[in-house]
Amino acid sequence: MKHCYKLLVFYTLFLMTTNWALSQAINGYDKAAYDIPMRDGVHLHTIVYSPKDLSQPYPILMQRTPYSAGPYGPGNMKNKLGPSQFLMNDGYIFVYQDVRGRWMSEGSYDNMRPTLSKSERNSNQIDESTDTYDTIEWLLANIKNHNEKVGLWGISYPGFYSAAALPFAHPKLKAVSPQAPIGDFYFDDFHHNGAYLLSYWLATSVFGYQKDGPTQEAWYGMVNPETNDGYQFFMDMGPLKNADKWYGEDNFFWQQLKNNPDYNDFWQKRSIIPHLKEVKPAVLTVGGWFDAEDLYGPLTIYKTIEKNNPETYNTIVMGPWSHGDWSREPGSQVISNIYFGDSISTWYQKNIERVFFNHFLKESENSNLALPEAYMFDTGKHKWEKFDDWPPKESQWKSFYFQEKGELTEVTPEGNRFTTYVSDPSNPVPYSQDIKLNFTPRKYMADDQRFAARRPDVLTFTSEVLSQDMTLAGEVMANLKVATSQTDADWVVKIIDIFPGDQPNHAYVLDGVDMGNYHLMVRSEVIRGRYRESFEFPKPFVPDQITAVDFRLQDLFHTFKKGHKIQIQIQSTWFPLIDRNPQKYVQNIFEADEADFVKATHRVFHTEQFASKIEVMVLP
Repeated sequence: MKHCYKLLVFYTLFLMTTNWALSQAINGYDKAAYDIPMRDGVHLHTIVYSPKDLSQPYPILMQRTPYSAGPYGPGNMKNKLGPSQFLMNDGYIFVYQDVRGRWMSEGSYDNMRPTLSKSERNSNQIDESTDTYDTIEWLLANIKNHNEKVGLWGISYPGFYSAAALPFAHPKLKAVSPQAPIGDFYFDDFHHNGAYLLSYWLATSVFGYQKDGPTQEAWYGMVNPETNDGYQFFMDMGPLKNADKWYGEDNFFWQQLKNNPDYNDFWQKRSIIPHLKEVKPAVLTVGGWFDAEDLYGPLTIYKTIEKNNPETYNTIVMGPWSHGDWSREPGSQVISNIYFGDSISTWYQKNIERVFFNHFLKESENSNLALPEAYMFDTGKHKWEKFDDWPPKESQWKSFYFQEKGELTEVTPEGNRFTTYVSDPSNPVPYSQDIKLNFTPRKYMADDQRFAARRPDVLTFTSEVLSQDMTLAGEVMANLKVATSQTDADWVVKIIDIFPGDQPNHAYVLDGVDMGNYHLMVRSEVIRGRYRESFEFPKPFVPDQITAVDFRLQDLFHTFKKGHKIQIQIQSTWFPLIDRNPQKYVQNIFEADEADFVKATHRVFHTEQFASKIEVMVLP
């Protein structure tokens, strides 16, 4: 208790000191607002904060956002400018812009607006790249005292707008940092491998309504569920078709979700990934290993730029953060019950982000930049490591096979065996013991999974106690050989680090939790089984026929320490993180009826011919 009290006092003093320093720095800036014309005549509202000190020119550092560039009005200043206090103190011209169709900007809003191809680009066609280009062109011509260098950054959706500026970028755009960027809405946020993320349902209000004109007030209303019990709320809602009670025809995004369950042309053309070619600006991609919202985006954007643009400066940082944690400094970095260390965000802001932008926007292009290709945080050892490549070239693929009696080994199974469980949509496995009806969930990414391991509809395969450390670093593949008594099923795979029984508690453990035998979820993913062969063309299962279901989990960098165990959990419901699969194949699950939801008996095979396994990359 004394330790917690001292931490509280320290953190309070830290906040007071930080807020005073921020207010002093803000006083050194002037604010102005402009409505900048785009090539099609639409005006985008843009707020510019310029240093009062005119003794030197400054780079322009910009963020484009759908979440409001405010506060609006003369004299109403932000509490902090730029990605961090360090960059604000260093001196930049900070620019914030409402994207097309949002807040004070004109035009119509489009979620993940498609990027134009080279042949489609002309004087009238627009996308997020052209809007960024036109904004930079106007700023360079109209804002005084700049050094003709521009940077761009953003977290989450603004991270997408940062990445979307890379195709056909303005020549003066020198440095871009997509942070927790959305890469593709079919694999980030609202979907994972074809499964709809029901936990993001409340966010549909934010993205689904057009406004009548420029406004400083929110024009959309959030659904009031009248309960904090997310599990019960969504069980009471029933099939997804019943959500029309809250989201009708006027919510265009809900209609898009309902009408496009497959990875069809609608979603494909909204992906930024295929357009990351001929990238000229330097890129720093940032993400969190425990980011429940956008983990696919940063890893895929980094790898795609690296593959398509080998000469472009391209680096990645992945830390022990949930969504956007690196932009905040809580003092102690804690996800659920896992404490990773102190001042990790400040260290990143000062030693990586600040160094990156200052180098490309302030220093000579011939100067050396002392950042590695990949700065990655080992979530098991709780330490940063540098790599020349990601995944590391020295990592080697290793297979862990499922065995009878719930064993997990590196030996190919023998015989003719399988493990069976019954999945019941009327009693789905919860994704956490602490389900709140939040805007989006976060802490579950590092939650204790003991509760799931003890359910009969969750299979567990567990290794022996490790005799030495084992570091997983890189990509992960699930290769399942399964059968179902019905015609559809979801498959959830979780990689668990089981702590020793005598693991001591620490100051940040939540009430009622014991770290002894803690089941830390290191990585998890789901695939909607109908998309096992193609996300564009779904296919039902043939009842009781052995079928391969192979899919990728997102990368990880985690050391399973000596004395720990590795466990794989397999299940077919994960509620209400994802919606319930009826398990009876219907053409569109968004239109399924209550009668379509049926129990199913699933089998996971572990035989020599049909060997279910997890493939991971391991550092030697």
